[in-house]
Amino acid sequence: MNTRNSAASAASAAQDSTTFRVLARIGYVVLGILHLLIGGIAISIATGGGGEKADQGGAMQQIQQSPAGVFLLWLIVLGLLALAIWQIAEAVVERDPDTKKKWGHRVKFLGTAAAYIAIGATALVYALGGQSQSSESSQSFSAKLLAAPAGVALLVLVGLIVAAIGIAFIVRGFTKAFMKNLSSPGGTARSGIVAFGVAGYIAKGVAVGVAGVLFVIAALTHNPETAGGLDSALRTLAGLPYGPIILWIVGAGLVLYGLFCFARARYARM
Repeated sequence: MNTRNSAASAASAAQDSTTFRVLARIGYVVLGILHLLIGGIAISIATGGGGEKADQGGAMQQIQQSPAGVFLLWLIVLGLLALAIWQIAEAVVERDPDTKKKWGHRVKFLGTAAAYIAIGATALVYALGGQSQSSESSQSFSAKLLAAPAGVALLVLVGLIVAAIGIAFIVRGFTKAFMKNLSSPGGTARSGIVAFGVAGYIAKGVAVGVAGVLFVIAALTHNPETAGGLDSALRTLAGLPYGPIILWIVGAGLVLYGLFCFARARYARM
């Protein structure tokens, strides 16, 4: 009981810290920058360019090569770490009287924290002068999983979970559920934030959902090279009938999601 109370007290103290809240809001800003870059790379692929990877690694590489790139990368690391700790604190202090909802919220908070930590770790690699190939990491992960006992079933499960996350983003976009956590202004500003959020969540959901489907295909075909993460998902969209148009729309949606993240940095309830 004492350990639980201590954890809750530490979480509350973190959430009450002005400095910590500022860092967490910076985390939303850097998320916005990353999505702007990824969306821009996706649009470039759709229009016939796109040498860069359309994922966090490609975005980090662009930042690394920019003036003050190392400073920006360290800022990304700090911002995303703060966001991750914030999500963990939210999980600790969650008090929904409905037990199922409470644990559902906790799983969501912890899953989001894990995603922020993963992106922050990629930023750390680039801040230290290295590079990270997320598509190769996905393929290596898939190959190792396929080699394990019941590997096909496990990789299918991973794919279904990733696809479910994508569907959750799409549903969140259509239902505008993301507005529940914002203290948004009224009038035109609110309409713009809602529009950016709807388009952004749906576009991100499509991209993540396709990545999940590719994991399932990799499992069923015993071909780990099929699973390449976000970059492979976006390039797969480009290969579909009317693919460049679809990819351009998704890329534009990711840019709008980035703009929504900027609004979130300002209006998120923290």
